This record gives sequence, C-alpha cells and structure tokens, in this order.
Amino acid sequence: MTKAQVVVLVMGVALSVSFGFQKINPLSVSQQQAPQDTLTVLHDTVSKPEWVALYDSLDLKERGLSEAAFQYAWYGFHKMNLGKHIMAIADFSQSSTKKRLYVIDFIQKKLLLNTFVAHGRNSGQEFAKSFSNDNSSYQSSLGFYKTLGTYQGKHGLSLRLEGVEKGINDRAFERAIVMHGADYVSENFIRNTGRLGRSQGCPAVSIADHKKLIDLLYNGAGLFIYSQNQAYFKKSSLLAGLNLTKEKGQNLGASLLYTSAK
Repeated sequence: MTKAQVVVLVMGVALSVSFGFQKINPLSVSQQQAPQDTLTVLHDTVSKPEWVALYDSLDLKERGLSEAAFQYAWYGFHKMNLGKHIMAIADFSQSSTKKRLYVIDFIQKKLLLNTFVAHGRNSGQEFAKSFSNDNSSYQSSLGFYKTLGTYQGKHGLSLRLEGVEKGINDRAFERAIVMHGADYVSENFIRNTGRLGRSQGCPAVSIADHKKLIDLLYNGAGLFIYSQNQAYFKKSSLLAGLNLTKEKGQNLGASLLYTSAK
C-alpha cells in the first residue's frame, strides 16, 4: 500500500467516525419547545353597580320605572341618612294613567308596592310638566322628602312630608303637602276621563292603597318625586355629585357607565 493510499484510508475512517457512526437522538427535535399560541381571552370584567343589579332584579324597567329615576333615588337615598331603608319613587315622567309610584326596600331588595299616584292640578293634565314650591300654586314639587307622622284630615288618614331640598320643596310642610287617599285616584276615573284625577299638589294615592302605603312609609322613610326637569337637576344639592349632562337626548348620571341588559 502506497503512502497516498494510507492517507486516503485514514481520512475515510475519520469521516466514518464523524458521520457514519454518530448516534442521533430522535427526541432532540421534539424536546425543543415550539412557540405556543399565547392569545389571552379577556373576560368581561365590567360588573354591575349595585343599583343596576337591584333595578334589574326587581324588573323595574318592565314595570315602567325610568332607569334614571331609580339611579337618582338610589344616590339621594344614600346621602339622606334616613331612619328607614324604604324609598317611594314617584316617576312623573310617566303618564298618570300608569302605576308610577314604586315603594322599594333597599335593604331587603324588594318591591313592596306599585300603584297610582296623582300630581297637582296646575302641574298638567295627563302628564306633570310644571312644578313649584310656592304656596297656593297647586303644583307638585320635585325632589326628595322625608316622611313624618300621621294625622286625620279631610281626606282621612294622611302622612305628613318634609321637603328636604331648599328652594325646591322645603315649603311642603307649610303648604300641607301630604300623602293621602283620594277617590279620583282610581282606574274608573282613568276610564272616564283618560287621565288620573289631580290634587292641590299632594302625591295622592288610591283609597284602596293609602293605608298600606302610609304604614310602609310612616316616620322616617323617603319619597323621591322625579321628572325630566333640567332646572331641578341643576339646583338639587342631593344630586350634586352626579354628572347630569345630556347625552344622546337622555339625562345620564356619572355612574351610568353600565347599560342594563334588560
């Protein structure tokens, strides 16, 4: 064997050692981690405010109560520090032919009563449009009230009211604005006239419901009389913490970021 042949033989052995006899690990590729799909599904983290959850659970939209009216009532109620946890809401944005008075227990989370309520004779016909705090105006006054004691008057058992918003309804007591029963608050009256009867400014209710209503509200509950009245919203100190600007033709509060699913 020549020297050149020896060199070729040595090179061949070296190459066979490097390539021919090298052990290949069949798991070497699979053990390398392939890039993972890291798409994260973001869950809806928007939770219902407590007032929205209660509004939905009581089916108040289906019963006709304005969502704005309920939010304002909720907000004002928690600022009033009342003796009772019950609030009556008179939604005067509705026709008087509707059951627009809602009595709600905010702690027990129950709708206790839903019935008719009258507005003042000079506030409007079927709808209440004008409001006043003046004596002898025969108009309803908007805003928040605290209930006081009862007395027997010309309408029988009546519930005194204290208007707690200065310049808006604080003359309620001297005007003798009270809750009482009246025969003009009835479905028969609506059928005969196309509207509910009207009071001299009192939130009058039916004879059938007035005793039950007064028993629920007596001495320390709240009443909120609502209407889509911008002058009231701008003046009310109890609603001062809300953003009461118009958006898309509606009055929205600052916490109305969640839209009810119902």
